[in-house]
Parts: sequence; structure tokens; C-alpha cells
Amino acid sequence: IKSAKKRVLVNQTKAARNKSRNSAMKTAIKKAHVAAETNAADKEAVVRAAIKKVDQACAKNLIHKNNAARKKSALAKLLAD
Repeated sequence: IKSAKKRVLVNQTKAARNKSRNSAMKTAIKKAHVAAETNAADKEAVVRAAIKKVDQACAKNLIHKNNAARKKSALAKLLAD
């Protein structure tokens, strides 16, 4: 059936896009942790960028809003220390 074939193609496209966004979020979080550990000069900017990526992932329904809140809280603690 044509619609089933189309769904397969669309799902593959969306899965690739989601994987890319999820990977970008995780990378940003890792960079924030490294910046906090080394007490880098641009620590605040890196952490804010990571928080932005988490918000974007939440907005696109990649992660649950509670999961996003938990990640953002942990990132905010990095800034506080």
C-alpha cells in the first residue's frame, strides 16, 4: 500500500532528525559539564547553550518535560557552584 510505504519513508526521515537533535543536546550537556569542571571562562555561555538545547528537545517532544526540567536543574547547579 502506498500510504504504508510513505509512512516508512517519513518515519525514517523523522527518526534521523530526532537522532541528530538528541545527539546535539547530549553533546551540549557534556560540553557544559567539561566547562564546569575546568572552570572555563565561557562556562556560563556553554551552560546556557546546553539549557537552550534541552528546551528545544522538550519543545519537539524528544524528551518529557519532567526529564527536561531535571536536566536543566542539574545544569543550573553547575552554574551555582
